[in-house]
Amino acid sequence: MRTQILGGLLAVTVSAIGLLTAPVAAATAVPSTEQRTPEHVRLAGFDIPGQHRSGVKISHATATARLRAAGITWSSSGNCSNRLDPSCTSFEQIYSGTIDQVITLKRASGCAVHLTGGTETGHGSGTYSHWNGYKVDIRRADCVEGYIRRSFTQRRPTFGVEQWVSAAGNIYTREANPPHWDVLYY
Repeated sequence: MRTQILGGLLAVTVSAIGLLTAPVAAATAVPSTEQRTPEHVRLAGFDIPGQHRSGVKISHATATARLRAAGITWSSSGNCSNRLDPSCTSFEQIYSGTIDQVITLKRASGCAVHLTGGTETGHGSGTYSHWNGYKVDIRRADCVEGYIRRSFTQRRPTFGVEQWVSAAGNIYTREANPPHWDVLYY
């Protein structure tokens, strides 16, 4: 960012368009596969539901209360929940349907579910993104992985290492760096 004084007016020049829209992770962070892969490639070949099924936007406090009540845990590398900090895990402005589907995964699988990513900055962009409330990251664990592989249909991955699709059309993508499941709930 550059600041200039022009005829008594203060002008600020922003060098990254990303600062004007959804924030992006710091330049020093290694971009994930999701960040490097455009949304149209990540969703190539998937049938996007015609109607909006994701509910309404909810606050971080509402989301965490619902997750806690369902026995779902979460953490962040920065031990924080600031949506504008990529080292935090935030659920601010997540869709209620996304939280509903995480709870459904826990109940259906009988597995412990631990979230490591929500709506915070630092993920890939696009309509069906973390920032827009459609996605969460789930810590890899044998129980969750076994359930995904037994219950869903495998697809050739458009990003990540493995990709599975539920009967509802939700997309579970296993990413390697850092190791987690990137999950898109419509």
